[in-house]
Amino acid sequence: MQLELTQERLDFLKKDFRRGFIEFCGFQASKIEKGFFESTLKIGENHKTQDNFIHAGLIATMSDHTAGYAAYTLVPDNIRILTIEFKINFLKPAYGNALKCKSEIVSQGKQIIVAQSTVFDIRDTHEKMVSKSTITLMAIDADKLQK
Repeated sequence: MQLELTQERLDFLKKDFRRGFIEFCGFQASKIEKGFFESTLKIGENHKTQDNFIHAGLIATMSDHTAGYAAYTLVPDNIRILTIEFKINFLKPAYGNALKCKSEIVSQGKQIIVAQSTVFDIRDTHEKMVSKSTITLMAIDADKLQK
């Protein structure tokens, strides 16, 4: 069964992406396609380390969360996505004025979905790749989650 990515679903995902901790971080959904999600962040002083680099934890959070929403583009709305494994390589320090994360699904099974996220540091007029990660996700029926 091929799941259709309707405009209603796109609008929902764009809004849902920013809830909770992610709204505090300031991430924005910028591009959504089936199996793909892109997010951006305008960097503020609160996103930096004591050495004036963009915090690695922020980059890791962006990688993970954006990958989760790439997975949400492939599942029905009664399914929740949970991260079960996460591996990130930081390639160079980030210090620009914005970040962009591109996440794409590379494998989709019935329950296990694997995504790759790449984060770019936006430095004035050019982008530098600063991290690459692989995120393993689990798709689970919302009714089966304990609350």
